Amino acid sequence: MNSTNGEKPLFSESLDKAKSYAEVWQIVQQTAEYALCKRRNSMMLFLDDLPLGLGAYYPVGTNNIVLNRSLVDVVESQFSDKPTVNALIYNLLLHEYLHALGDMSEVGVRRDVVAVAQKSFGEAHIATVLARKSPWVLLKNLPLGRMALPKRVMEIVHDFENPGRYIV
Repeated sequence: MNSTNGEKPLFSESLDKAKSYAEVWQIVQQTAEYALCKRRNSMMLFLDDLPLGLGAYYPVGTNNIVLNRSLVDVVESQFSDKPTVNALIYNLLLHEYLHALGDMSEVGVRRDVVAVAQKSFGEAHIATVLARKSPWVLLKNLPLGRMALPKRVMEIVHDFENPGRYIV
């Protein structure tokens, strides 16, 4: 975690260098706690091939987030830089995490995603830009309607949260 002027921690370097869903997830939890003073543990991540217009979803009343693996694959094929892909995943996971924290309002969650990103990364970071504009800005030049994407079996992301910690 970096800090600017000794005032607020920025999570930019950690997100830019994250190498797994679990690392991005830690940053989601840290930034939500930092910006909103809210945290929830024991979440699970599933990857599924969903329509490209749907980034992820949180089945209400569960501890699950389902991330659109096809969308991540398409973005990875178009953008070779890890910070952009990580920023997409961060935004999608944060959005669903805020639902899991109890906010069911789409408008409220979108507003909070922008607020968390701005406070945690600053105005110019790609995570904040995507939060403000929408992750789908990454796909604006792609013919999504003509893409034939395979449907694979849903998979669970193992070691998504630290299983060695007891929840008290």
